[in-house]
Amino acid sequence: MNQKLFFSGLILMFALSAIGHYAHWDMIVQFVISAIAIIFVAGFLGKATESVAHYAGQRLGGFLNATFGNAAELIIAIFLVKEGLFDMVKASLTGAIIGNLLLVLGLSILLGGLKYKEQRFNNRLAEHNATLMVMAVIGLFVPAVFIVSEKFTFDKDQFLSLAVAGILIISYVLWLVFSMVTHKDMLADVEMAADHGEEPAWSKRNSILFLVLATVMVAFVSEWLVHTLDTFAERFGLSELFIGAFVIAIVGNAAEHSAAVVLAMKNKIGAAVEIAIGSSLQIALFVAPVLIIISTLFGNTMDIVFTPIELTAIGVSVFIAKSVSRDGNTNWYEGVLLLMVYVILGIAFYLV
Repeated sequence: MNQKLFFSGLILMFALSAIGHYAHWDMIVQFVISAIAIIFVAGFLGKATESVAHYAGQRLGGFLNATFGNAAELIIAIFLVKEGLFDMVKASLTGAIIGNLLLVLGLSILLGGLKYKEQRFNNRLAEHNATLMVMAVIGLFVPAVFIVSEKFTFDKDQFLSLAVAGILIISYVLWLVFSMVTHKDMLADVEMAADHGEEPAWSKRNSILFLVLATVMVAFVSEWLVHTLDTFAERFGLSELFIGAFVIAIVGNAAEHSAAVVLAMKNKIGAAVEIAIGSSLQIALFVAPVLIIISTLFGNTMDIVFTPIELTAIGVSVFIAKSVSRDGNTNWYEGVLLLMVYVILGIAFYLV
């Protein structure tokens, strides 16, 4: 899309979303406008992080893209936690994880594979990502089994949830130290090091400024979107599970969609994998635990117990993504497989 046209659309949709919210337009109209607005804002966020990545390097750039790309999901989830909509929060976290592992990674591998017969990235990084994905499943699966089967008291439920949350956060922070400090050379990717002679969209100063501005815009539009969700779900007879796992997740993943797919089509599959899988790991090992701690600050602790449906969706997504990415080679058909699993889960969630 032409840059001038994109920014015109961004300003228009942001303004309409604000007017719709404060003028109390029909909730469905507000939802549609806010959803479109957040896609534009997330795209702006993606452009800013990609520009910052040019100055910070592709490895750190991929991490920044995943982090700021998750800003939409995190901010939406914080407002949901504040409203006490814990089931929708967990559904949105589930959707973010499976959306990145299946939809974002699948599209990146498919479209990159259609242009390049085979794409390669660091297989050691792939192995570590696979192990971390299993760790994430363990962190979500164990509390659910013990709290439900042993019928823990409310106090034990809260204690285990907070304890697991703390352990997952520590694990994620140590992974960042391992991958970006002590073993960054071992996990470097040759494709990620190449800049292909590209020029950044903006100067370093403007890139950082736009990154902050985009994050603030995401915060506002996210709050306006959350305000409409109850009415939207009731009007169309959709479950909180489907709204959280697919509607919120797809809208919130817009930044990762654009950046990861573009990088894959430039034969930078390592950076695309870093964004897609790295973002899922960040959601499971950092964002979800942080939300549990934030809920405690609001005075009503959210437990870490996900439903069997959510755990199944996350487990299936991790299994297929691990199988596809573990050898460090990708082709377009593997992207198709990831997308097919996403469609299967989407149909199942819709029928709930």
